[in-house]
Amino acid sequence: MAAEIVNPRSDSGTDEGARAEFFDPAFALHRGGKMAVQATVPLRGKDDLSLAYTPGVAKVCSAIAEQPELVYDYTWKSQVVAVVTDGSAVLGLGDIGPEASLPVMEGKAILFKQFGGVDAVPIALDCRDVDELVDTVARMAPSFGGINLEDISAPRCFEIERKLQERVDIPVFHDDQHGTAVVTLAALRNAARLTGRTLGELRAVISGAGAAGVAIARILVEAGIGDVAVCDRKGIVSGDRTDLTDVKRELAGFTNKAGLSGALETALDGADVFIGVSGGTVPEPAVAKMAENCLIFAMANPNPEIHPDVAHKYAAVVATGRSDFPNQINNVLAFPGIFAGALQVRASRITEGMKIAAAEALAAVVADELSADKVIPSPFDERVAPAVTAAVAAAARADGVARR
Repeated sequence: MAAEIVNPRSDSGTDEGARAEFFDPAFALHRGGKMAVQATVPLRGKDDLSLAYTPGVAKVCSAIAEQPELVYDYTWKSQVVAVVTDGSAVLGLGDIGPEASLPVMEGKAILFKQFGGVDAVPIALDCRDVDELVDTVARMAPSFGGINLEDISAPRCFEIERKLQERVDIPVFHDDQHGTAVVTLAALRNAARLTGRTLGELRAVISGAGAAGVAIARILVEAGIGDVAVCDRKGIVSGDRTDLTDVKRELAGFTNKAGLSGALETALDGADVFIGVSGGTVPEPAVAKMAENCLIFAMANPNPEIHPDVAHKYAAVVATGRSDFPNQINNVLAFPGIFAGALQVRASRITEGMKIAAAEALAAVVADELSADKVIPSPFDERVAPAVTAAVAAAARADGVARR
């Protein structure tokens, strides 16, 4: 009833909205939003009110003013994340703006709660300037234990994450980069193990040099991949190209040990691994030239770069970003547990060591159950979040960024 009072139908008096909701369950589910704020303490009378608000609250405020670290004990800061976007790169929809991004941000918030026990607040900002966005989020940071950047376009996302982490002493995590990278590494570890190889024996090709592609390349190199080449629309990212952005120039510096140049098809010749985070379509003849027992992770949604029917002709393991095929590379396997672990130890940032620890823990969940159709757990596997949380918390302590 309360929701009906504060959320009157904006389509009242018309039939179009009612018809859309009647025929499409997505509209019915989203009516009034997917989340709400709920009190965790009772307000049954004046005694409760005097403790939850004035005068009782003044004691707690004064204590925090004297000992700022008490904010983690006596407010929601220790268990809440801000999910921040500017609406510039939303799912497969692109630049749809902050208002249209809100259903996705609400969805992200409830995934945090469902899969990691972490509270999250969706924040959509009408701001595109990098420094203004960083300044806005930094000013909000005292209210939160972590910042999850979401659906912000590349290459701005790299600079925003870096500058924001320099400004605040809580974790800043761009999930489109690092969540994808963590889950990809976990699945690749298990796929390599299933086929009797190590990461160091693999040569990988990544199609897409945006947020996810760069982060995947970075974590694979950090984890010990044999070699990895990244391709953008113009071909292999290599040091001899003169059209590279600063991010891609840095990327060229730590990838492509083989010194390849040319098109994606050139890179795929003899490659052990294909990782797609770009969209587009890879021709079957190029797939056929990959190494025997190759591994294909075609993760574009809704249309994988290599359809599983084609991929299975050549690959020992096939993964996609879709839930209707086995081995879904789904970020929800990573970010809830990563933030839960970081919040648990009051980490000041999320390190590369914490990300790799998350990937190793995620891979270990199904390490004794491996098959071609199971190199990564289901998001609904109840072992996932506790394993990732514990691993990330331990890695934060080892890396010296934990405060408890």
